[in-house]
Amino acid sequence: MPLEQLRNRIHRSLDRRLLPLCRVLAGFGVRPNQITLTGALVCLLGAVLVAADQLVLGGLVWLAGSALDMLDGALARCRNQVSRGGAFLDSTLDRISEGVLFTAIAYHFAVQGAAPEAALTVLALLGALLVSYTRARAEALGAECKVGIITRAERVVLLGLGLCLGLVAPVIVLLALLGAVAVAQRIHHTLRELDGKV
Repeated sequence: MPLEQLRNRIHRSLDRRLLPLCRVLAGFGVRPNQITLTGALVCLLGAVLVAADQLVLGGLVWLAGSALDMLDGALARCRNQVSRGGAFLDSTLDRISEGVLFTAIAYHFAVQGAAPEAALTVLALLGALLVSYTRARAEALGAECKVGIITRAERVVLLGLGLCLGLVAPVIVLLALLGAVAVAQRIHHTLRELDGKV
């Protein structure tokens, strides 16, 4: 099964499981953008903890904030409040929270004097941003571009596990490599979609 189909299947399954909670939240008048903002703030707190060398706690907080990030879309669909503004806010805050976490990890390595690991963290961040950018640019030009070996969902899980299990350096190396592969996949796919070349 292609990765994109697997991700869609998991996404639909999570939506179904979150539906009862979404109904409760909707009953209390909670709005999707409120969940989006709360999740981003929790993720930022996780990054602060990582910078303060509280890696395990930071990882747990990061995963909690990212779980809220899954909830906002489900709540929007439950309340029939899906909007372009909400999607824009969600994507923008995702980039901010992820960028701040990578920065906190790079700072952690820099304080330890681990220059190669700090540099790899910057490369992993660049890969994460380019994976997002290539899709956004492709879609702006009229091409669908959801292909790729890794997306934000996988990065969230890998970063959280790496922090919680004391495997930050190996996870950063893995993310840097997978990010480069995913960017190459999206470039190749988009060029074929737009020009029929490559």
